[in-house]
Amino acid sequence: MSYFWVSLKQNNTNQSLKRLPPHPTPSISTPPSPPPLSPYPPFSPSPSPTHTLYLYPHHPLYLLHLPYLPSPHPPVPLSPPSPLLPPLPYLQTPQAIRDRCSYLFDLACADRLEHFRVRLDRLEATADFVLEVTRQQYPNLNVPFHSRWRHFEVAGRSRADDLLTGLANTSTLEISRMQCDLAVVSVLLDAGAGDRWQYVDPETAEVFSRSEGLAIASLNLFKQGLFSSEADQPWQVDAVGLQQLTLAQLATGLQHTRQNPLVGLEGRLHLLQRLGQALHSHPEFFGQPLPRPGHLVDYLQAQAQPIAAAQVLAVVLQGLGEIWPGRIELDGINLGDVWPHPALTGQRLSDRLVPFHKLSQWLTYSLLEPLQTAGLEIVKLDELTGLAEYRNGGLGLDMGLLEPKHEGVMGDRHLPSSPVIIEWRALTVIALDKIAAQIRQQLSLDATQLPLVKVLQGGTWTAGRQLAKQLRGGLPPIQIESDGTVF
Repeated sequence: MSYFWVSLKQNNTNQSLKRLPPHPTPSISTPPSPPPLSPYPPFSPSPSPTHTLYLYPHHPLYLLHLPYLPSPHPPVPLSPPSPLLPPLPYLQTPQAIRDRCSYLFDLACADRLEHFRVRLDRLEATADFVLEVTRQQYPNLNVPFHSRWRHFEVAGRSRADDLLTGLANTSTLEISRMQCDLAVVSVLLDAGAGDRWQYVDPETAEVFSRSEGLAIASLNLFKQGLFSSEADQPWQVDAVGLQQLTLAQLATGLQHTRQNPLVGLEGRLHLLQRLGQALHSHPEFFGQPLPRPGHLVDYLQAQAQPIAAAQVLAVVLQGLGEIWPGRIELDGINLGDVWPHPALTGQRLSDRLVPFHKLSQWLTYSLLEPLQTAGLEIVKLDELTGLAEYRNGGLGLDMGLLEPKHEGVMGDRHLPSSPVIIEWRALTVIALDKIAAQIRQQLSLDATQLPLVKVLQGGTWTAGRQLAKQLRGGLPPIQIESDGTVF
């Protein structure tokens, strides 16, 4: 077997809150002797400032003879614990997300991942910065949920509140349905827009970009009735209206041109069209004869109360899971935002997968307020995880909490399926839990008083965006080949 011996000299340069420490510089030389065959050999603390890695070109892990990094985590097992649930329902739970991401996080803390290591000594500084940003945004710490509704709040007012004007004779239930309709299509249009796209609001001539631009655009398309098949009921989203949607209509509505390109336009269209198909396929959730996302309100009202946040996610995954592009299937079911990673081992395919369900959880968070409008009580918010996307992930990188192990991490472009992106997202999920716990400890609050969904809003997403704007003009630290259906 061929291999190389790589020495990585540690750089002891002082860290900065706003920059990653310099990457270690690799040098290649001939190995002194053949390395052990085990991918997880015993290791012990080493006083040497040199990391010695044996790199096997065809081995998935390249993880040998790494020095011990102090960590509060127990020794990492050879494979993640087997779930008690059958594989498919397990992979659709927030617990599965945390289990699999925790496994990779523990590997990173022990410096046993290929692309990243975790610097727990940067956790306190990262949490301090997030809390500082939170106090800037919400001085009284009265933080709202992190959801799509925040992106409608621009230029000092909530554009979504315009929907309530003239609805005095509309029932609270129907208003909640309309809000759910809007939330679903707006979230599905909310993958990264790219750095060249802008949206000019036809009503005010204001210019928006990125998440706010997509939010205002989707709101205007909703108000124009683009997603409805009934001319006398324009403010709704229904299966027929979605399936009739064309690329030309969506491009015009989102102001997509060669000079103003929106990343992943066709992917967004196909997502909306598949949403129409899913609504037809699940009348138990979305009603009939004209299925709507908003009929989720009726379904959840008929369930035992109160409703746990994970129950809402389960309905989203069961009802809308088939809309995601075909990636990995289990028992004939498309798993969606679930990916393999070579560090996960096991006899079954399901043992080697890392679920994230980022857009499904973002949608779940965005449904909470419309459901509360209908009078539903949503509990156990912290069962959901943080969102594995590039603002939260960028915060970890820019603060030095997550540290790339080679230049290709930030120098190359990566597909969402690449191990680099899977590691980055998995480490981000657990880092968000730890940041939230650190902030709660500082404020003497518990998870009920300050749930993760508020830490994200206060919070990690805003802090990550601020750093990205300051350091890279708003670009994420890692470049992703997006199709508009993941990020």
